[in-house]
Amino acid sequence: MNIAQALSQAAGLGVARLDGQLLLLHALGRAQHERAWLLAHDMDGLGVDVESAFTSLCNRRATGEPLAYLTGHKEFFGLDLLVDKRVLVPRPDTETLVEWALALLRCHPGLDPGSTAWTPGQARGDKLLVIDLGTGSGAIALAVKHACPGARVEAVDASSDALEVARANAQRLNLDIRFRQASWLTGAAGPYDLILSNPPYVIQDDPHLAALTHEPLCALTSGPDGLDDIRQIVSQAPAHLKSGGWLLLEHGYDQADAVQSLLAQAGFRELTGRRDLAGITRCTGGKWLELG
Repeated sequence: MNIAQALSQAAGLGVARLDGQLLLLHALGRAQHERAWLLAHDMDGLGVDVESAFTSLCNRRATGEPLAYLTGHKEFFGLDLLVDKRVLVPRPDTETLVEWALALLRCHPGLDPGSTAWTPGQARGDKLLVIDLGTGSGAIALAVKHACPGARVEAVDASSDALEVARANAQRLNLDIRFRQASWLTGAAGPYDLILSNPPYVIQDDPHLAALTHEPLCALTSGPDGLDDIRQIVSQAPAHLKSGGWLLLEHGYDQADAVQSLLAQAGFRELTGRRDLAGITRCTGGKWLELG
């Protein structure tokens, strides 16, 4: 079997062309950006081991297993992350949360106020403290630390398995993150300038879960309305935020009003949201102000 025939076979199994190309590059031990190489060598034959590995990968992809689990990698905010079944696959929409966090950090007094053009490394670490709750693969925490290296970034997760993945990513990327096993803000110190979280927010009997059976269910669902974990984070956050600090939350496509209401009831101010790539409000946050 040659490369062209292998990709044709993948298409016959219902595997999208791009996925088939990336899986074949993975089976060949080549970098994911070498799709042009496949086109230039489409008549090259595949060894028996490569053919067998590729067929197995395509069969698994055809059952709905995420591409990232099959290749072991997922790009997030320009970072190459290791991922496997112990963590959720980082979604592009979560980059909205990171972009919002960085926009707030740019305005922090710990940054050089002399220029509107912010550059990484301007932050003074003694003035910025950020925590990522439910870090999973570490995607959010690592993206913030990479873009703003002067910030002190902590990351927590209730899963020891997830923390193993996150620590491995931090080590590969040479980013100094403090990891801790905990349920949300339990045992947290602070006070923090910024609390970030992409917590579970799917309704426990949501029909869309049928398409997500390969990912850890505990990182997806959160009670009958999907808001159990968000309620807990919102209730805990005021005790761990500096005055003027922010809590930013990712949530479901139809939960913005409910999350904003929870924040308002807890005493947060300047409530606002951010839209995802589809123009839907998927992140909501508020500012904590201690009033005398």
